[in-house]
Order: sequence, then structure tokens, then C-alpha cells
Amino acid sequence: MDEGLTIGQVSERTGLSVHALRYYEREGLMLGSVSRSHGGRRRYDATDVDWLLLCNRFRACGMPVSDIRRYAELVAAGPGNESERLELLRAHEDRVRAEVAQMQENLTVIAAKARLYEQHIAAGSAGTLWTGEAPSCLALEAMAARR
Repeated sequence: MDEGLTIGQVSERTGLSVHALRYYEREGLMLGSVSRSHGGRRRYDATDVDWLLLCNRFRACGMPVSDIRRYAELVAAGPGNESERLELLRAHEDRVRAEVAQMQENLTVIAAKARLYEQHIAAGSAGTLWTGEAPSCLALEAMAARR
């Protein structure tokens, strides 16, 4: 990697499209400016790739672009702002934990509904589902919460 990686190579390694890589650079999401070859083509290094993989994680769990930009600014500024970086990361961690908890609750209700369908299908009474004879989603949620 002494000459650096091309934008296409970085796209392959990170799963980000060439368009997304240019967007990240334009929006100030990189730790610094991406170096250029003598011909003006972008050249990325291992740190850029590692950073982009981290950004992928941030985006995959819903971190706003503005938070990634702020985090990149703090990292690029160097030592002395670690507590602010930590605060930003902890705030996002809290949001993700809340989303995971909500998803777990949703999964519990869906699994309970699927078990109910299995029971009704096995008993030959699936036609009673959603006719008022089967437990409602609220009842399923209450049953799941008791487990």
C-alpha cells in the first residue's frame, strides 16, 4: 500500500460505493483530506480504510451524519478532547441500546404470534385467527412480558 489504494479498491474493501466515498469526503466525515496522486486521483491509506469501516458501523446502527462529522472533527483535532468523544459515543450507545430493547420486545411479540399460528394450524383452527377468538397483539405482549 505504499502508493495507496484507489477509490475503487477502497470501495471493494469497505463495501461503500465510489459515490458514497466521495460523499463522505465532501461532507467532512474523513479524518483529514484524502491524499492525491500526481494525476489528481484519490489515494487512500490503511488508516482511511479503518476509519471508513468504523463509519460503516456507525451508519449501520443509525448514527446521524452530523454526529459522525463531529466525531471525525474531534479525532482529527488530536488529544485533549477525549471526554467529548466519549460523551458522543455514550449518547449514541444509549440510543442503540434503547432501539435494541425495543426490537427485542417486538421480536417477543412476533415469536408469540408465530407460536399461536403454529398451535392453531396444528389444531386445524387457524380460521379463528383474527376473528376475535384468538389473543390480540396486546394480549400477546402482556403474555410475553410475564415470561
